[in-house]
Amino acid sequence: MTNASAFPWPGSCQGAVSLTFDDGDKTQLEMALPTLQQHHLQGTFYISPSGDDWRQRLAPWREVALAGHELGNHTVQHICSRNLSGEGSRGLEGLTLHEIEADVLAAERRLRELVPEQTTRTFCYPCYQSYVGEGLSQQSYVPVIAKHFPAARGLGEVPNHLARADLHYLSSWPVGGWMSSAQLVRLAEVAAERGRWVILTFHGLQRGPRTDWVPGSCYHEPPLPVASFGELCASLDAQRERIWVAPVIAIAQRIRAWRETTKGEQR
Repeated sequence: MTNASAFPWPGSCQGAVSLTFDDGDKTQLEMALPTLQQHHLQGTFYISPSGDDWRQRLAPWREVALAGHELGNHTVQHICSRNLSGEGSRGLEGLTLHEIEADVLAAERRLRELVPEQTTRTFCYPCYQSYVGEGLSQQSYVPVIAKHFPAARGLGEVPNHLARADLHYLSSWPVGGWMSSAQLVRLAEVAAERGRWVILTFHGLQRGPRTDWVPGSCYHEPPLPVASFGELCASLDAQRERIWVAPVIAIAQRIRAWRETTKGEQR
């Protein structure tokens, strides 16, 4: 069993879990939020304040933030590789570091206008991709994000090690409709068993099972049945003294403080 006193978790918790949601899908408002509220859990919602109507469109998300959930930065334009984008798109391959930074900071200004009460947040790489350019000219924009945010979520299906994980490219498990509630619960339990931080990434939810999704038909996962999400939340609610569930920003800040205290000592 993990020695909880050796880790930065509150109380008797032995590990941590963050429930994260990308792209501001309407099913997150309709299904995920009521489920989180029912089980007294808080998550991180990465949204892109794009378009001329962004204030009106994102108005419901202000209430989400005021309820204690994190609204994370997901850029304005949500630019991914041109391999995933529409025909004629420059994609990340056609951007410079200056251009991606300008987009990220524009999103930050809008989010702060939407929720001035929330002054610190984390970042999420659209499509999990953290580069601009291609081939010999390709450059990581992780250092750009590190200038402006305390942490950022990427992709990598491993639990995050408290001393070793790069806080500016945190690993996360994409969750899709092919996963059972038992599998989700098991992923969360790994956090406590190994004393680590598990981040789960959701996109859309749905009322029933989906049968028309074809692998490779889109760049993210098929919707998760809301019943499975509810079972995960119920399990986390029941294990709250063992597993700390909190937004990415809360856990990242606690780990940063712990690293400063322990000077990066390996645990």
